[in-house]
Amino acid sequence: MSSTDRLNDAKAAIRRAAEDCDRDPESVTLVCVTKTFPAEDVVPLLEAGHRVFGENRVQEAMGKWPGLRARYPGIELHLIGPLQSNKTREAVETFDVIQSVDREKIAQALAEEMSRQGKRPRLFIQINTGAEPQKAGVLPQEADAFIRHCRETFGLQIAGLMCVPPVDEQASPHFALLADIARRNGLSELSMGMSADFELAIQLGATCVRVGSAIMGARDYPQT
Repeated sequence: MSSTDRLNDAKAAIRRAAEDCDRDPESVTLVCVTKTFPAEDVVPLLEAGHRVFGENRVQEAMGKWPGLRARYPGIELHLIGPLQSNKTREAVETFDVIQSVDREKIAQALAEEMSRQGKRPRLFIQINTGAEPQKAGVLPQEADAFIRHCRETFGLQIAGLMCVPPVDEQASPHFALLADIARRNGLSELSMGMSADFELAIQLGATCVRVGSAIMGARDYPQT
């Protein structure tokens, strides 16, 4: 099966999941995650009309996407991986949406860089719903204060929240927790759900699902 066939299958699954809970399928954005895949593997999806993609690393995106943007108008590129403060300038230049705002240093750097460039990527705050020490994200109990700090101190417009639940736990409580934090902070966008659980995430309010391997196939990660 080709990546375009798998793309169509994912879109059909999103539509079914949305309709099953009386949601408009158009209210769910499919972010096709193309990390580790070269530009030539993305072209068939662009030819098929898909325009929303996600990358984990700023450097990889900088090498891959300028040429594709020149050929295919209307691309929306999401940074879904951790952002280092020394890559803030490149991130603001390269991405339309940054989903991994997770600490004060990044919030401040983004505010300063967005002011310098006059560019306003949409921002999501990443919540570490499982309080995993190895994982990025704001702890749930600190989320309200951090959201307020981003808004009041740095003047950032926060579009929504993002999470990556622990791999060894049921995802639904984490999705529900994220939705609750968003609701009490007046945020309408929820980036949650990946290849294995995006249909569940849609049932629990996801407005953005990040689907990689279910469309692109298995990744061949470089050996380190």
